[in-house]
Amino acid sequence: MKYNTIIFDLDGTLLNTLDDLCDSVNAILLRHGFPKRSPLEVKRFLGNGVGVLMRLAVPETCTDEEVAAYLKEFKEHYEQNMENKTRPFDGIMELLLDLHRYSYHTAIVSNKFDLAVKALAKTYFGNLIPVAIGESLNVRRKPAPDSVFTAIKELGSDIKKTIYVGDSEVDVLTAKNAGIPCIGVTWGFRSREVLRDSGANYLIDTPREIFTLL
Repeated sequence: MKYNTIIFDLDGTLLNTLDDLCDSVNAILLRHGFPKRSPLEVKRFLGNGVGVLMRLAVPETCTDEEVAAYLKEFKEHYEQNMENKTRPFDGIMELLLDLHRYSYHTAIVSNKFDLAVKALAKTYFGNLIPVAIGESLNVRRKPAPDSVFTAIKELGSDIKKTIYVGDSEVDVLTAKNAGIPCIGVTWGFRSREVLRDSGANYLIDTPREIFTLL
């Protein structure tokens, strides 16, 4: 077995979270009289954590202190509304069931805040993905490789048999920084061209294709 451990990004890779994220962003923007953002804009802002998301979503004239306050409001709103429209991408549940059946080790590593990552992983995937790590004060966010190393340690896996699956240039760089190969998925929040130009080792169009690479 070439690889026995698969580490997944969350947003845009396993779950289509865009609508709920967009709704929470716009709820805060409208609350403060700012213009709404389109799903396309929010999609473009994703990948580097919710702090960056809110910084980009609010007007440039906002101070850091104001953005911090809006971020707190966003997190509170999102925690209450993050399962309204979010769904696994087509084929993801079947893939995870098969990986579980064949005893592959799986984890989630995300730049979404840790509370949301763990809650979404439990709700949608249960015991199919036992380790889920998000952004926190204890672990630097991607593209730093810290969360990948933590996941591998918690799984009791070997980094030499680990592969990373994600949908963005941040994911590709994270895998590179961790010294592991990256599968770029084309159904997520970035284009095939972005993934290719970022240096993804493999590009796939459906979850089932992961098995051909393992």
